[in-house]
Amino acid sequence: MLTLVVFLLCTASCLSASTKGGGAGPRLNNDQLYKFSYTTEVLVDRARGSKEGSTGYRISSDVDVNLVWRDPSNKDDQLIRLAISNVRIDPVAHRPEKKNILHGSTAESIMGKSKLSAMTKPFLVHLKNGKAKAFYSYWAEPAIIKNLKRGVASLLQVQPNTGKVVENDVSGRCTIEYKGVKGQVTRTKLLDTCKTAETGFTTHSQVLGVSKKASSVTVFTLEDGFIKSAVAEETHTLSVNARRSTAAKVVSRQTFTLVGKEAGPAEAAGKDVAGVVKSLDAKLAAVGIMAEKVKYQCKGCPSLFEHWQAQEKQLEPANLSKVTAPRSFLALIQSLRKASKDEVLKVLKSASKTALPQVVDAVTSSQTAASLDAMLEFLNFTDAKGLVLQERFLYACGFASHPTEQMLKSLLDISKGKIGSTDIKESVVIIMGALVHKLCQKGGCDLPTVVQVKKMILEGPDSTQVEADVQMYLLALKNSLLPEAIPILTKYAESEVGAYCTIALTALQRYDIGLITDEVKHTVNRVYHQNRRIYEKNVRAAAADVILSSNPSYMEVKNVLLSIGSLPHEMNKYMLSKIQDILHFEMPASKVVRKAMKDMISHNYDRFSKVGSSSAYSGFMAQSADVTSTYSLDILYSGSGILRRSNMNIFGASKGAVLHGLQVAIEAQGLESLIAATPDEGEEDLESFAGMSALLFDVQLRPVTFFKGYSDLMSKMFSMSGEPMNVVKGLILLTDHSEVIQLQSGLKASAEFQGGLAIDISGGMEISLWYRESKTSVNNRGALVVTGNVTIDMDFVRAGMEVSFETEASLDFITTVQFSEYPFLVCMQMDKATFPFSEYLTTYESLPSGKSVVSRKGRKQLVPGSEFPLHQENSNMCKRVFDSSW
Repeated sequence: MLTLVVFLLCTASCLSASTKGGGAGPRLNNDQLYKFSYTTEVLVDRARGSKEGSTGYRISSDVDVNLVWRDPSNKDDQLIRLAISNVRIDPVAHRPEKKNILHGSTAESIMGKSKLSAMTKPFLVHLKNGKAKAFYSYWAEPAIIKNLKRGVASLLQVQPNTGKVVENDVSGRCTIEYKGVKGQVTRTKLLDTCKTAETGFTTHSQVLGVSKKASSVTVFTLEDGFIKSAVAEETHTLSVNARRSTAAKVVSRQTFTLVGKEAGPAEAAGKDVAGVVKSLDAKLAAVGIMAEKVKYQCKGCPSLFEHWQAQEKQLEPANLSKVTAPRSFLALIQSLRKASKDEVLKVLKSASKTALPQVVDAVTSSQTAASLDAMLEFLNFTDAKGLVLQERFLYACGFASHPTEQMLKSLLDISKGKIGSTDIKESVVIIMGALVHKLCQKGGCDLPTVVQVKKMILEGPDSTQVEADVQMYLLALKNSLLPEAIPILTKYAESEVGAYCTIALTALQRYDIGLITDEVKHTVNRVYHQNRRIYEKNVRAAAADVILSSNPSYMEVKNVLLSIGSLPHEMNKYMLSKIQDILHFEMPASKVVRKAMKDMISHNYDRFSKVGSSSAYSGFMAQSADVTSTYSLDILYSGSGILRRSNMNIFGASKGAVLHGLQVAIEAQGLESLIAATPDEGEEDLESFAGMSALLFDVQLRPVTFFKGYSDLMSKMFSMSGEPMNVVKGLILLTDHSEVIQLQSGLKASAEFQGGLAIDISGGMEISLWYRESKTSVNNRGALVVTGNVTIDMDFVRAGMEVSFETEASLDFITTVQFSEYPFLVCMQMDKATFPFSEYLTTYESLPSGKSVVSRKGRKQLVPGSEFPLHQENSNMCKRVFDSSW
């Protein structure tokens, strides 16, 4: 037992020494000057590019290193002096003279006399046991110069022992792994652990987001207790998840090589480091080992207003279906993020009426405090006439990539004040639900404003008797995806009001399966099987969707199968199609469905031969190594042949993450009187109604009503122009990633990845009593631009790369129904037009003098259009509908 205790204590002691880096670091000899050659280079390139195709520069110099002072009681407590000289700046790769902006230049002409003088001023590093305890330089020096010196100092930090430690250097506070083998030490910096002062932001959605891979390895060769050489390589690769070939890579290298030794200055006398530093130069100060923020001033850059004047034409409504619109939108956002409130207001007040909605999109999407303040001052929510601009502001808040608590607080304040439009009142609350979800995703669920809004929307449905307000709060809960909302949604799933049931059930379907408890399942099954009351068909269909998508049990599936045959005619057909779609598309429930269908009572000809026109079908829109896009089309008709519910969904999936890109649902009820038909069971007293609801990029928007009530229906029928009603129109910031990459060399790279979408979604419904035909349409038009820009800016020389792709596309979904006979004829069409696709690669280098070089390469192609395949039964029906001889 004693042996075991001793062994464990020894092991613990060894581990402690290893992890704490207790061993000595590099040790300098007294009265000796170590002469090093130092090179640092940084380049930006494609993820799989070569050095020749890259852009960047190399800084070379000599570095003299000598011991200034050593603690007599600890030989590894040293104050070291470093002096940089003979500075040279060159392109990182060979360039022809015409493309070399540095040709004929000297370090002084590039950097300027003052910066070069600062660069060559000596600096001190306090090194104790191989760890940098302090970095001494001059406060007056430019931050970029101090950072470059910190980059050199980072190569003095090394420990010979194998182990893991936390160190401070120019990169920040990072976890380091050391591995020492016979005079060679490998230092691996775990970059994802580094804590720095400069933080960025990124899109909450993984599908629309940006992935990053980074590594930093330094190999030290030690001789006579000191560094003979240090070679470091650090890489950062950023790629767009939806298209990983749209990527850029930053590579930073450092080489520190001992070239000789000679006699050096004598060691200074002193009791401690602070006293010695003061005796050497009173102006030297401990300025911190971590990198400083560098503020760059753009010389000759246009103001926000000048930038807006150049982009204004591209943001007119006529150009919204072209790629020039999102490209200008992204450029304007970049300019807005540097602007003051007054500059933003100037642009808002000068924009034309037609371009103003697009400006509101851009200003809100920039997500700065100045932009938010400007919008709140510009918009008057008490004026009902400003509905379009107010709703565009609210939708842009809902799509925000990195919303703040202040944005949510602003909407909360608006909701408490006077609002001129009922539609805007609803949108404010619905969008607050979306912001709560995004802030909770970032760990902000306990923020005071979030807590306040959660309380408001959770208590909202039970706090009012007004039907529209109850729906508003339920839609807000649907956006919030709060686990606390599940009992409330479960309660409303059994409501006597069909609209409440539908919202509650579609909301439950959005939750993670792990949150759908047995109690929720029992409630949803009661709704589908009508155990307590009669429900409308679309409510039962929504309940079936929840059952079949929530890891159903064998008995749940068997009971659903047994219900087929006793449902209303069209509901029978719809459920059959739903079951067949699950099997055909290999959905998660397919295994248990196949098992249940082995029972001949559940699965027989009588049950599976029901006729009708309702259907459910899923398919692939696009498949690639990066992202898979799927669609689903569900259509449910009443027994009289009039549309009851049409639901189109588009999903994107990437590396296990799923994005609900689009959902457009059209609902109609109470229209049987138009054709003297008998309503289905449970729908005898429904008011005439038709409307459309859209969910875009995981955000539920305010539903749109086509007509409500018999008199409104008749007036709309006689005034129908056949033109679709707009549901969503505007510019959306889809991808938004910004970060400052602090390199070990002291240089910084800034990475900005943005994706902008110009979108126009409209829908319509036409009914012809003369021809006994109805037609519903959903039209989607869009233009997408995604850019990734990585820049290394040293103030005196700038280099970077932009990778981008862009496309324009349209997608139409049309359903034609002829109800002159039964079973009525239904034709569904989902068409994608031929669209262009372009990719670009741009590299650039420039000097403050204005000398620059830009290289741009591109590739364009036309992607052929197509009609998405649906089931064979639909194809046969379409032939009959459009066959003029029929």
